[in-house]
Amino acid sequence: MRPFAYVSAPDVDTAVRAIAEQPGAKLLGGGTNLVDLMRQDVERPTTVVDISSVPLTGVDELPDGGLRIGALVRNSHLAAHPLVRTRFPVLAQALLSGASGQLRNMATVGGNLLQRTRCLYFVDGAAACNKREPGSGCDAIGGFHRGNAVLGTSEHCVATHPSDMAVALAALDAVVEAQSVRGTRRIPLVELHRLPGDTPHLETVLDADELITAVEVPASAVAATSRYRKVRDRASFAFALVSVAAALDVEDGAVSAVRVALGGVAPKPWRAYEAERVLTGAPATEESFRAAAEAELADASGLPGNDFKIELARRTIVATLRQLRVEGGAA
Repeated sequence: MRPFAYVSAPDVDTAVRAIAEQPGAKLLGGGTNLVDLMRQDVERPTTVVDISSVPLTGVDELPDGGLRIGALVRNSHLAAHPLVRTRFPVLAQALLSGASGQLRNMATVGGNLLQRTRCLYFVDGAAACNKREPGSGCDAIGGFHRGNAVLGTSEHCVATHPSDMAVALAALDAVVEAQSVRGTRRIPLVELHRLPGDTPHLETVLDADELITAVEVPASAVAATSRYRKVRDRASFAFALVSVAAALDVEDGAVSAVRVALGGVAPKPWRAYEAERVLTGAPATEESFRAAAEAELADASGLPGNDFKIELARRTIVATLRQLRVEGGAA
């Protein structure tokens, strides 16, 4: 691990000033991603700004029935919160699908959103990775890419975003609040992460001096019947091959409202707008679910080692919607 300066920030203003004044500074919340990457010599901060004592740990009900979630709320706390479990069950399930209990006790909401890819070549200093070293190439494309993306990729990067929580938040129309010395701005979560294009090292739309302070989840009637389904190689502590966050409301046999987002298949949490378009107003049938899945994945393109993800994603979308139809009493 390389030498670095350390700053302990007691409040948001101190934290944003520190990252603005120290080029190359990185924020430390729970440390479950940053510390590992520093040990692997992937992250090389000149200064670590510790924000673990900043008072951003509240989960507050909004007037419309939504939630405002502080950026330093621990994943385990958020998953257990009664309002999350009753109003946004897809979010609680996604959180509980991630990592292990010990890591969830440390990991924060803001850190979860900003965690970096688990692509094998990203953490291998001997490998070519445009995300780690811009312009060096992408060894994943011609290498072992079973866990990599089939949507939103480019010739420069096929890495996936690893978060489960972010997929649920994408389906729930969440908004991220970020603060810098210039002020505060609000970013729809679906716009927070970038697709790789020819600059895969630029992973979000945040500026280097911005700090995520909160995530707001608006009230949603459809969210009460929601579910997170994660397909992975083992039952726990594994990243998704494919995941689906979905919410469904059926009236008189037809889909009146639906939200779908995918994980494990793209460089960012993937909101399935085309699937939602196909489903809205359609009969809540197996045929409609399959048509929606086909439409969403029409542009998917795999590599020899991960082409199976396309069909797996189709089947997972259908299975999740089928289950929600039954849970909503529309079987």
